Amino acid sequence: MKGLLTILTAIVITLAISFQSEAKEKSLIYTIDIKKEIDNTTWIYLHNGLSEAKQLNADAILLHMNTYGGLLESADSMRTAILYSPIPVYVFIDNNAASAGALISIACKKIYMRKGANIGAATVVNQTGAALPDKYQSYMRSMIRSTAEAQGKDTLIQNGDTIYKWKRDPLIAEAMVDDRVIVPNLIDSGKVLTLTAQEALKWGYCDGIAESPEQVITEYIGYKDYEIKNYEPSWFDNVKGFFMSPVIQGLLIIIIIGGIYFEMQTPGLGFPSAAAIIAAILYFAPLYMDGLAENWEILLFILGVILIMLEIFVIPGFGIAGISGIILVVGGLTMSLLNNIVFDFQNVSGMDTGRAALTVLLGLGIGFSLVIGLSNKIGHKGPLKKMALNADLEKAVSSPNLTQLIGKEGMAATVLRPSGKVSIEGELYDGVSESGFIEKGTPIKVVRFENAQVYVINR
Repeated sequence: MKGLLTILTAIVITLAISFQSEAKEKSLIYTIDIKKEIDNTTWIYLHNGLSEAKQLNADAILLHMNTYGGLLESADSMRTAILYSPIPVYVFIDNNAASAGALISIACKKIYMRKGANIGAATVVNQTGAALPDKYQSYMRSMIRSTAEAQGKDTLIQNGDTIYKWKRDPLIAEAMVDDRVIVPNLIDSGKVLTLTAQEALKWGYCDGIAESPEQVITEYIGYKDYEIKNYEPSWFDNVKGFFMSPVIQGLLIIIIIGGIYFEMQTPGLGFPSAAAIIAAILYFAPLYMDGLAENWEILLFILGVILIMLEIFVIPGFGIAGISGIILVVGGLTMSLLNNIVFDFQNVSGMDTGRAALTVLLGLGIGFSLVIGLSNKIGHKGPLKKMALNADLEKAVSSPNLTQLIGKEGMAATVLRPSGKVSIEGELYDGVSESGFIEKGTPIKVVRFENAQVYVINR
C-alpha cells in the first residue's frame, strides 16, 4: 500500500513539474507604443506599462517608437525609468527617434531600427524650433552622454592587448546635441548629428535592422515561442497627461488667480470662486495622483490664499500677511511640480526646478496681466461692456428736466398740503404749493422747477 502511494505521489509531482514547464515555455513580451510627441502622456504610458510588465513577470519589454521628440522633462523621467527597470527594455525605431526620442532610445538595452529610420537631432529647442542658450544644451549634453555611458563597455582583445570600448560612444551621443562636437570620420563641426539606420549600425547605435517588432523578438532577442501583451492606455491616462501639460498648468494658474481676484471684487460665492476652485482641483489632482504633489504642498497653497484674503478684507494695508501669502501660493504651486520628498531636493535637477518655476511665474504673470486688462474693460467697452453696471456718473441725470413747464397753468389734481399732484396739459406731475394749502381742482400756475418737482401758486 505504501509503495502504491509513493508511486502515485511521484506521478503527481512529475505531472505538476511537466505542466509548470509547459506553462513557462511561452515567454511574455510586453510592448509599449511610443508613437506621439514625448510629453506627460507618453511618460504615463511608459510608467504604467513598466509597472504592469513587472506584475505580469514579463521576460522583456519592447518599445515601438516613432516620434519627433517633445518635452525634455518627460524624456528625462522616461530614460531614468528605463535605465533602472529590472526587466530589460528594448526599442524598435519604426521611423523616427528624434530629439527626446533619441535620448529614450539610447537608454534602452538594445536598439533596433527599420530601414530608412533615423536617430539623433537632440538639440534643446523652444516652441518655435530655435535652439535654447548653452546652459540648457550643456545639461542635455551631460544627460545624453551619461545615458550612453550607462550601457557600459565591451572588453576586446587586440594583438594580445585588452581594450575597453564603449558599447555606445558618448561622444557620438553628445554630437547629437551640440554642433560643435567633432567625431572623426563621422561628422564635422557645425552640424548636429542624425544617424540613418545603416550609420547607426556601423557606429554602435543600432543592434540590428528589422522590419517589424516580431522580427526583433524572434531574430535578435531570441524568443521563439512567445506571446505579446501590449499596453492599452485608458481614457484616464490621456486626461491625466493632458492636465499635466505645462501649457495647461499655466492656464489653470491663470484661472486660479483670475477667479480669486474677481471674487474679491464681488460679494458672495459666485462663478469666479467656482472657476478658481475647479482650476485648483484640476491643477493639483493629477500631480497628487502621480505622487508629485504632497498634502503639505497643497496645504501651503490653501494657507497662502487665506493669508492673502485676510490681508485684503481684515488687515489694513499690505504687510506680512499679504507677502507671506504670495510666497506660500507660489511655493505650493511650484513644489507640487517637483519630485521632492518634503524638503529633500536631491533627486530634483536644476532644469526641473527652473521649468517648474517658469511655468508658475509665467502663469501668475499672465494671470495678473489679464486681471488688470479685464478689470479695465468690464462694464466699459467691447464685448465685456454688459458684464457690469455702468458706474460712470459724469453724464448721468437724477431726473427729467421740466423747466419748460415754468409759466404754464393747470389745476391741482389732489390736495396740496403743500405737496401733491398737479395736472398740466393732461399730464400728472409732482407738485409743491408755495402759496399754502390748495384744494383739489383749484387752478394753479408753475413758477419754478427743482428736484423733480414743479412749484406752483394759486392762479
